[in-house]
Amino acid sequence: MLVIRRKPGESILIGEDIEIQVIDISPSRVRIGISAPSSVLILRKEIQLAQRQNLAAALRFSPDAVRSVLSRFPAR
Repeated sequence: MLVIRRKPGESILIGEDIEIQVIDISPSRVRIGISAPSSVLILRKEIQLAQRQNLAAALRFSPDAVRSVLSRFPAR
């Protein structure tokens, strides 16, 4: 992992297409801006983790078990 220091208004480049700029620094958080091509997916790590946990939870149940549970609720 590369660790560098930046001040507000300063940037780092990743390759030629991605720029990360420090917007603001406060005692409890850092605001950054990211400029990247629209083909580059940018996600907060906790969102990706939640997606993976949801998928893992969903895969623990067979389709028949899910249908059985859903059949107990009235159709809309």
